[in-house]
Amino acid sequence: MTSLVLSASTTLPQDAGAAALAGRVWRPDLGGPAVVTLRDGQLVDITAEFPTSRDLCESADPAAALRTAKGEGLGSLADILANTPVDGRDPKRPWLLSPLDLQAVKAAGVTFAVSMLERVIEEKARGNPAAAATIRTEIGKLIGDDLSKLKPGSPEAMHLKEVLIKQGAWSQYLEVGIGPDAEIFTKAPAMSTVGTGADAGLHPASSWNNPEPEIVLIVASDERIVGATLGNDVNLRDVEGRSALLLGKAKDNNAAAAVGPFIRFFDAGFTLDHIRKTTVTLTVEGEDGFTLEGSSSIAKISRDPADLAAQMIGPHHQYPDGAALYLGTMFAPIKDRDAPGGGFTHKYGDIVTIAAPELGSLVNRMKRTDACEPWTFGASHLMRHLAKRGLL
Repeated sequence: MTSLVLSASTTLPQDAGAAALAGRVWRPDLGGPAVVTLRDGQLVDITAEFPTSRDLCESADPAAALRTAKGEGLGSLADILANTPVDGRDPKRPWLLSPLDLQAVKAAGVTFAVSMLERVIEEKARGNPAAAATIRTEIGKLIGDDLSKLKPGSPEAMHLKEVLIKQGAWSQYLEVGIGPDAEIFTKAPAMSTVGTGADAGLHPASSWNNPEPEIVLIVASDERIVGATLGNDVNLRDVEGRSALLLGKAKDNNAAAAVGPFIRFFDAGFTLDHIRKTTVTLTVEGEDGFTLEGSSSIAKISRDPADLAAQMIGPHHQYPDGAALYLGTMFAPIKDRDAPGGGFTHKYGDIVTIAAPELGSLVNRMKRTDACEPWTFGASHLMRHLAKRGLL
């Protein structure tokens, strides 16, 4: 199976020298994770000041706090990245983790017109990829393929809903795509996400699945959006296509929530407006020689990122440890892989790279969920670890 190779230059944002970046590293010498920042190419352990990633995100000004935090050097980013993939890892040296710890991991669904149409197709195809191409053409004729200018919940959107109902073409995915209420669901438990360089999981029960390249907002418990990172909301299309009630089985599996490489906090040079205009790219490289490339601007999102965050957290739903919110996939790969009309599905060993100029790149290799590293370090283990370090 192809090994992952990570580069410090491609992992980091293009303007890394100006970016306020925070992540997490596993420290074998201490038997647990550390919160780190990047300074002059070196990763610095700032856990003594911010015991958890959550604590840093909850500070009044995370970017400023990050820049003044004192800490202990752990080594160069290049060396720690090289030791991150499990193949050939030296278990006595540090490796990079997901930048999240105690935050709730949430996701918004059906927020882009193209991915909304693919969800409708999944539902109509009942999990059968062979039927997708025909249904895609039929749905496109009926409602078009560019709904990006249609504001969800608007009178125009409600009129379209009435027309589709009369023609028997309404779908639960169109309800959350153009209706007033966004789909917000729990993607994964806190502490379960994997970072760049890790294997990402595909449940072996699925034969039609895909990566979902997304921006992930970092939201503090007081509703402030404090930063962003990249995410891969790995999806089992055949499972969700059989029934939307199988969303948990389609989304929440071992190593199926990839986040990273670092949280970039907002400051004078990087704001939510930069996120609103950024372009995310996707590359899939298979051991069979298959390659897939795509890109999309988040400017095409149907719901503003701030609106999605407001629908997730507020007076009716609190997250005392904050939350990470996947903003929804910009596109679902449909390029034929094995046979004409067969569409795209992953194969084990695929290398998936999700990148954005302002956020760097998130790289994962796809494996069976039971072949990925098992999740064994939870919130209780973190508390005991921090207590041992004298930080609680």
